[in-house]
Amino acid sequence: MRKDLAGRLLLLAGAGLLPWIGVLWATLPDAYPAQHWRLAWVGLDLLEAVGLLATAWLVRRGDHRAPLASIGTAVLLVVDAWFDVLTAGPGDLVVSLVLAVALELPLAAVCVVVALRGTAPVPVRTTRPLVVAHA
Repeated sequence: MRKDLAGRLLLLAGAGLLPWIGVLWATLPDAYPAQHWRLAWVGLDLLEAVGLLATAWLVRRGDHRAPLASIGTAVLLVVDAWFDVLTAGPGDLVVSLVLAVALELPLAAVCVVVALRGTAPVPVRTTRPLVVAHA
């Protein structure tokens, strides 16, 4: 896809979401009984774990794809913190805030730093010293 076409498409999509957000704000109820609540939260945490493990593996290998995994994982962590806090019941709000501030958001920040710095190649280790033959 050409860069100018992709840019226009993304601009149109972003601008198109703005009136839709107003519709949602005006029409959605404050509370709604959710289906598959447990699966949604376990699935989100599973995606975060996979993202953190994949990012760690790619960073340790010096793989150029590490920033992509890292920024995706950062987004998942921020979304988790957002929904943890906003969907917490009265008795769970303090725990949700503590987890967001002490764990999820700091991990997201680390992921953003990894994404912005990129990766440097990791030197390959050998199990025995390299011997150079003399001619």
